[in-house]
Amino acid sequence: MKARSIMFQGTGSGVGKSVICAGFCRLLARRGIKVAPFKSQNMALNSGVAQGGEMGRAQILQAQAAGIEPDVRMNPVLLKPIGNSTSQVIRLGKPVGNFTAREYYEMSQENLKTAVQAYESLANEYDAIIIEGAGSPAEINLHRTDIVNMRTADFADAPVFIIGDIDRGGVFAWMKGTYDLLPEYGRPRVKGFIINRFRGDISLLQPGIDMFRELVPVPVTGTVPMLNLTLEEEDSQSIENSTKGGFVTVAVVRTARMSNFTDFTPLASCPDINLIYAKSPNELTGADIIILPGSKSTIADMKDLRMRGVDKKILSMADKTPVVGICGGFQMLGRTIKDPEGIEGSDSECAGLGLLNMETVITPEKTLLNRTYQGLGLLEGLDFRGYEIHMGVSETSKEYAQLCTEKDVCIADGKIIGTYIHGIFDSEEVAARIIALSGKSIRPDYSYHKNKQAQLDLLADTLEQHLDTEYILSSLY
Repeated sequence: MKARSIMFQGTGSGVGKSVICAGFCRLLARRGIKVAPFKSQNMALNSGVAQGGEMGRAQILQAQAAGIEPDVRMNPVLLKPIGNSTSQVIRLGKPVGNFTAREYYEMSQENLKTAVQAYESLANEYDAIIIEGAGSPAEINLHRTDIVNMRTADFADAPVFIIGDIDRGGVFAWMKGTYDLLPEYGRPRVKGFIINRFRGDISLLQPGIDMFRELVPVPVTGTVPMLNLTLEEEDSQSIENSTKGGFVTVAVVRTARMSNFTDFTPLASCPDINLIYAKSPNELTGADIIILPGSKSTIADMKDLRMRGVDKKILSMADKTPVVGICGGFQMLGRTIKDPEGIEGSDSECAGLGLLNMETVITPEKTLLNRTYQGLGLLEGLDFRGYEIHMGVSETSKEYAQLCTEKDVCIADGKIIGTYIHGIFDSEEVAARIIALSGKSIRPDYSYHKNKQAQLDLLADTLEQHLDTEYILSSLY
């Protein structure tokens, strides 16, 4: 029997669609239903390597919530912005090229075909599909080329529930405006609204919900309270500088084109760690560890750091403070970064920090790997999972300590560590050993994986308690 589906759209970006979809995946999985996530098109710099290639991190989290292995069919089209209204287009896990926004919209029928085929394939293998929309379905200038909102609901024959974020204010205006601006063919599919991130006394909100029902012929199906979860987020707008009283300060250097910031979710969730995203040199002062994150345009981000004076601050601290570079950040640790073919942008070369005697050349071939690594040196005796996504070859002219059996994938020079491995901090043991270089230590009994599973269960419990889940799920039965 072909799977039935439910779709969650939103009044805008960042309203909580990804997390609520993850919650419904967990909720259904706990009921013994074989469920899979799906999102026709994702625009994000957070991606991972799964079965078949590269896909968005949001659908990876949703697959984990469902208790299944991530599969590129769950996110058949992925856009990774590289600047100047241009994105790398990834279709079914494989890059097909860089395209401007106009060029991409001209490909809408081809991308729609890919999305339909991926959905049909999943629907033949699962009992239920939880579908996530993108941004807002009310972007009237995009209706003609839409493949991810009402067009997806149409080919999946899915009822739609629209999520609004009350924490931003004006949620009733957002929901009413979204409903009014939907394409005519899509409006009958809307079966309800969900108010997300509510704080306070629900009785004070109820009159507004009652009045809203008089304006829109579909109900508000519940109000989800604000939850302080540390699950992976899709958009960088979710990053906040928040201290939690941890005694180990980890400073991630905030760059304009930062990618895969989900690498740091395990650190943010550890109660012993105060994770900050530093934009200025002064914000690095007092950090116990500095991390340079991944980047979609390494040369451009390196030049930006230099313009802000962040490079000098890092160099002034590097003799005493551990500095870790991941992927693009690893490339920045070297002497030079070259992009002779202009793959990441118009800049062909720039100097790195020079903390490692290494040269990187950006190449068209993309490395996509997901595997278990065997630790060496500082990481001796540890086996840990991770993945690699990069376009570039880094060559060292000095023999550095290898931190895993895969040569030059994770290297160290004293307290300077460079690696191409994303997800390296998902291993509590790896995180603890790297943090120990600062002279501080985190509690040995903390488990990121157990914490993540507990949060997914809490999320599902909250949805069951605060939403009319039987009404929402009625189309599945």
